Amino acid sequence: MPVTVRSLTALTLLLRLRSRTSLLPIQFNSARAFFSTMTSKQDHKLCMVPGPVEFHEEVLSAMATPSTSHVAPAFIPVFGESIELLRKVLFTAKGQPFIVAGSGSLGWDMIASNLVEPSQDVLVLNSGYFGDSFAACFETYGSKVTQVGAAIGDRPSLAEISEALKAKSFKLITITHVDTSTGVLSDIKAISEVVHKQSPDTLVIVDGVCSVGVEEIRMDEWGLDIVMTASQKALGVPPGLSIVVASERAINTFKNRKAAVNSYYGSWNHWLPIMKAYESRKPAYFATPPVQLIYALNTSLKQITSVPLEERFEQHKKASNYVKNSIDELGLKMLPKSREKAANGMTAIYYPDLVTGPDLLPKIAANNVVVAGGLHKAIASQYFRLGHMGISVTEPERKHLQDAIGALRSSLKDLGYTANL
Repeated sequence: MPVTVRSLTALTLLLRLRSRTSLLPIQFNSARAFFSTMTSKQDHKLCMVPGPVEFHEEVLSAMATPSTSHVAPAFIPVFGESIELLRKVLFTAKGQPFIVAGSGSLGWDMIASNLVEPSQDVLVLNSGYFGDSFAACFETYGSKVTQVGAAIGDRPSLAEISEALKAKSFKLITITHVDTSTGVLSDIKAISEVVHKQSPDTLVIVDGVCSVGVEEIRMDEWGLDIVMTASQKALGVPPGLSIVVASERAINTFKNRKAAVNSYYGSWNHWLPIMKAYESRKPAYFATPPVQLIYALNTSLKQITSVPLEERFEQHKKASNYVKNSIDELGLKMLPKSREKAANGMTAIYYPDLVTGPDLLPKIAANNVVVAGGLHKAIASQYFRLGHMGISVTEPERKHLQDAIGALRSSLKDLGYTANL
């Protein structure tokens, strides 16, 4: 059903009625009547970029609350429970989650300002645009950055990482689990093993913005000190939440630092007491949290943890294989050097000869599907990116993947591409 003036008026009336009764989110009996991607009849193009993803109707309806105080008795346990649920998603018993208003990039600032002191050495593993950006963030805070890079579509080898660790003592090492610019997947478990064996005092930092909720991440078992992510990708919540989970070792590193934290908004001196308070079901204040987004996060985390996470990981692997097999069948080439090095939540694809982004992307959009252009600065005009994560994968009855591949196939045909069609 399309979102019409009539349906929006009905929603407004429901909100007004609800504002006189309760501060809990509305639980619509037919949330899909207001927010739905189950039908192509409504005026909505499927958002199949590598984030933001499509959002579940219950997540969207959880945001439909009247103005609610961040210290309201009904909200405090929602925030506290969300902190606890994040531990389940990352398989950590004692990790400390931070849920803060901001882009995923805020996680870089938190890591650089809270864990590294000026002039300390950090090692950045670079598999694309976001490795470059993480390195630039550290330099902004006065860190000495060493990078281990790789050819486009590849990732640093374990041997190269081991060699870099021999050169000097690093405060931390960063790994972009999935670089959204290239679709390259890094083996964080294997890398962490190398670091703990060769440089045990080095903190292991994972940028999981495009992997949390898709790829397996066992924070405690694999010895990861930080996993950072954002709300708008596989966690399935609209953009606006920066999420960082820190190990006990990382928190102790922060507490024992000698230099003052050189950030105000991102300082854990401010945020750690807030997280502790809400998890204890007590109100606290430093900066106003985005109440409606946290309601939505709570709803999505409950959905994600309602089934074994292993099933979710397997669903994303199968979906990835479906997409990548379809790309192979179309005769198109993918950016990652091999399937082993390719992410399960997105696929980066080179344009075929004689087809350009300005030609193809609008055609796909005309077929009610939105995909993303290239992002890696060296080859941005040569490829595009297709996201496949969240409800587009876990609820196959929506047929998002089939619609996306169908739109791609039809658009290529319209542009005169005939190979393997």
